[in-house]
Amino acid sequence: MDSQAHPTRTTLPGIGTRYDLVTDDGKHISLVAHEDGRRFLGFHDPDDDDNCTNSVPLDPAEASALAQLLVPAPITPLHSGIEIDLITEQIPITARSPYSGRTLGDTQARSRTGASIVAVLRRTGAVPSPTPAFRFATGDTLVVVGTREGVGAVADLIAGG
Repeated sequence: MDSQAHPTRTTLPGIGTRYDLVTDDGKHISLVAHEDGRRFLGFHDPDDDDNCTNSVPLDPAEASALAQLLVPAPITPLHSGIEIDLITEQIPITARSPYSGRTLGDTQARSRTGASIVAVLRRTGAVPSPTPAFRFATGDTLVVVGTREGVGAVADLIAGG
């Protein structure tokens, strides 16, 4: 249980990056992260490490959802005796969103819903604490914190509802 995983990284020119991990049980798993945001999770033949026996294509939202499931929650609950009803949710900016190409300030999300957009995930990386001048793009994923109602209202707002 105390062993640490040591994935390897290989640059794939014109494609992206391949990450390989061999588990303590000798299983080989790879992830190919394409430059366009697509991901492929691969499973290898234990007798022939170069033979990928199965792969699962993941779009950016699916890869993000899987990553959230695999990473333990970094924040422990507060135990101060008060009940806090906050949630965090990831909301995609689709081509149909009226805010694709517009700024965070244009949404007036915090004023209108009480929830906060605390980060924006983009293929090129994360933007923590975006300013009101931050311009959204199709494919961005907003990290929103608030009450269930407030976060739902932001999702409706971003979707154009």
